[in-house]
Amino acid sequence: MPPRRRTDPVTGRAALVAWSEGVGERRDITTAVRFTLEELADVAPGNAVEVRVPPAGAVQAVAGPRHTRGTPPNVVETDPATWLELVTGRVTWDDAVADGRVTASGERADLSQFLPLHLRVG
Repeated sequence: MPPRRRTDPVTGRAALVAWSEGVGERRDITTAVRFTLEELADVAPGNAVEVRVPPAGAVQAVAGPRHTRGTPPNVVETDPATWLELVTGRVTWDDAVADGRVTASGERADLSQFLPLHLRVG
């Protein structure tokens, strides 16, 4: 069963465009992050990796063993700006990890095969 969408795709894309053009306000950035987290969950369905982008949102994605209690074994965490740069291809996964802009723990936490997301923006 695919994850339930909470962000209207039209609204999410508009927020992503606003961020991309440098005119996005805080609510646009939050909406863009939530939208792209939902997109990741569509592209890489599963519950093996928890992707956290505080304070905007989090999602479970990637096929593999489901986590149910305590700290997940596979966690990715980054800030909203870095997340949006990753999903749009402005920064690569390897560069963001090397720069310390992304923390990734666990054997399934490498999201490089899913990023950037193939989104139509604009």
